[in-house]
Parts: sequence; C-alpha cells; structure tokens
Amino acid sequence: MPSVLTPEQRAAFDRDGYILIRKFFDTEEAKLLQAAVNQDPAIREHFYNRGDADGLATKMATWNHPGDSVYGYAARSHKMVDTMEDLLGGEVYHYHSKITAKEPREGGAWEWHQDYGYWYNNGCLFPFMASAMIALDKCSKSNGCLQVLKGSHHLGRIDHGLLDGDQVGADLRRVEEAEKQLERVYCEMELGDVLFFHCNTLHRSDQNRSDDRRWTLICCYNAARNDPYLEHHHPRYTPLSKVADAEIKAAGLKFSSADHADAFLSRSVAPAELQEKVGAVFVADDASPKG
Repeated sequence: MPSVLTPEQRAAFDRDGYILIRKFFDTEEAKLLQAAVNQDPAIREHFYNRGDADGLATKMATWNHPGDSVYGYAARSHKMVDTMEDLLGGEVYHYHSKITAKEPREGGAWEWHQDYGYWYNNGCLFPFMASAMIALDKCSKSNGCLQVLKGSHHLGRIDHGLLDGDQVGADLRRVEEAEKQLERVYCEMELGDVLFFHCNTLHRSDQNRSDDRRWTLICCYNAARNDPYLEHHHPRYTPLSKVADAEIKAAGLKFSSADHADAFLSRSVAPAELQEKVGAVFVADDASPKG
C-alpha cells in the first residue's frame, strides 16, 4: 500500500523534521497495543530506568527485532513501513523499538538530543533514519509530552556528550543558540496518534508532573542502503517482512514469544565517542535516545 501521507504532509516533514498523524492507529488497534505492553511479561522483565538530573527516572524496554507480537505487527504493518519508506526514500529495516514509560509524579525528563547523535557512533554513515512515536496514553504538557525544535534537522548532526544525571545529550551551547531561532513545539497526542520525526530533529521532554502516566511505543527505522559499517548493539540490515494492516487486529492480545527474548537489550555503556562531558557531572552509562 502507499504511504499514508498527503503531499502536503510529506513536504511538512522535509521542512519541519516531523509530522504528527492523528489516529494513525484506530481505537481498537491502539487499545490492543496499550493492553499488550501493559501485560506482556517480556516487557515487564526487561524494564530498566534512565534517570534525569533530579533523580527521577523513565522506565524503558528496548528490543531489536519486531517479532510476532501485536506491537511487532504494528511495527511491520504496511501503513507504518510504507510511510517510513516514503520518508526515507527507499527500503527500510527495523532498527529497534522501545517503550518509554513515565509514571505519574515520577517520570523523569529527557534533555535535548538527536537520535543520530547516538546512531552516528553505531556506524550509520548517513542520517537516513527516523522514528515513529506511538501514543499509548494521552501525552500532554503536564505529563511530559515530546517537544521538538521545528526545523532543527537542518542543523545537521550536533556533537553529543555526557550530561548531569544518567543521559547523553546535545552540545548545550549549540542547543541554546538553536532555541533562539527555532520554534519549540509541544507534541500533545492522544491514544493511537503517531509522531514521525527525523533522526536529526532535536527533541526533549519534561518530567511527568501529573497524576496521569505517559507511555509511548517508539519504532525506529534505518534505510537498507545505510547498513552500518560497525558491529554494535542494534542490528545491521535485516530484511523486514511486512504484514497487512488487518493483522494488527487479527493478532488480538498477542505477546512476545519465548524465542523473541534475545531481541531485548539491557542497559548499554556509552561508546568512547560519547564519553566527553557536556554537562556538570560525568556519568558512565549511555542514554538510549528518546523522550
């Protein structure tokens, strides 16, 4: 099937570095995804915390290959993959997916960063990469929705390094100057909405200061022609088997299979290229990207 994007939406992505598609997953699909990540024991068993400078944490679970769960089908669905192939100009493969879970009053902030600030060091030569953030809850300013700097992907890759807390972020001086010229957009979302954003788009999020949780599923893709030249913790080019959109509902509440457990990652250590401090405190862990 073709991309879901209209020509105007496609042009907006190129101009702004992101596009928000309302109800990309309909109510039935979105509730299945929400229930699956809530209940899947494989996700629960692989949660880890990523702290911010104030000691609050976002829970995360990350896996490399989509598998045959209902959320794996969402990542492999024609409407998702064909849209990514439209945005990235050709065949793509699944780079990884993750849950970012901000619990009420406890969910931590994410500092400004670009995904390619990390992925560049994984041997991905070109920024032919993008992410799709799926809202599993209402995402608002009060519970820490994603923020983007509109058009910041045109800056190119910014140097990244260690910040206060438990994260790696973009060069603070560059970000400060970018904020003076570029509009900050709060990407408030409803269940089933999807935000597509370029790997060089600067993004961040605030702490969850509300009584409502903020969980998202983020599916990340790399162009097949951008096969990494280094071995690292995310996969090299792996052909992606698309499934019909109808398979999402047909799957029902289908969890990750036992043979998919190896796809989940544990916390990783920052590569040497990201060991330079750009914040006030040196920390040793890599911050897997996301808001």
